[in-house]
Amino acid sequence: MDNNASHLSAAIGAKVRAERQSRAWTLDQLAEHSGVSRRMLINVEQGTANPSVTTLLRLSDALGIGLQALVAVPQSKPVKVIRGGEAPALWTGEGGGRGVLLAGTTAPDILELWDWTLAPGDRHDSEAHVRGTKEILQVREGTVTVTVGDQVEVLEVDDAVSFASDVPHSYANEGSAPARFSLTVFEPGVGASTKTDPSAASHD
Repeated sequence: MDNNASHLSAAIGAKVRAERQSRAWTLDQLAEHSGVSRRMLINVEQGTANPSVTTLLRLSDALGIGLQALVAVPQSKPVKVIRGGEAPALWTGEGGGRGVLLAGTTAPDILELWDWTLAPGDRHDSEAHVRGTKEILQVREGTVTVTVGDQVEVLEVDDAVSFASDVPHSYANEGSAPARFSLTVFEPGVGASTKTDPSAASHD
C-alpha cells in the first residue's frame, strides 16, 4: 500500500475497533453479524488490510454508522468540507478505474456522493445492500453498463438511472474509452437496531 492507502487503512482500523469496543462486541460477534471473517477483522483493525468496498459496507452496516463515518476524518463543524483530492478512493479497478467517496451524511439516514471512473474492461460487482437502499447514477463520460438483478442498461453521456440496490448489481465499462459517472446512494434507517444488541442486526 502507498502512504495514502496505508493511512486510510490505519484510520479505518482504529474506527472499527473503537466502534466495536464501544458496543462491547467481540471480534466473533462482529464477524457473525457483518459476514466478514475474524481473520479479516483482525487485519482491518490492525490496519494491515486493504478492505474492499463490499467489506467496508458490511462493517459499516453491522456497526450501524454508515460508510462515510467509517472512512472519514471526524469533523465537529456542522458544514463538512472535503477539498478536491482529499476524498478516499475505496475501489480501484484492474484497469486503473477508481471509486471515490466524495461526501456522505451520518446515520440514521445515509446519503453518499461518489465519483466513479472505469477504464476499458473495468467492472465493479456489488452484492445486495440492506433493504430500502436506492441509487441514482448519471454518466458524465463514455458508456457505462449497469446491471441490476437480471436487467441490463447501457448508459451514455448524460443518461441517468435510478434503482433499488437491495439486489446484486454492477457497473461496467465494456467500451474502448474511459468512462466516468456520478453516483448517489441512499440507505435509510442505518443503525436503528445495532447500538446495544448485535443479534438484532441484519444484512440482506
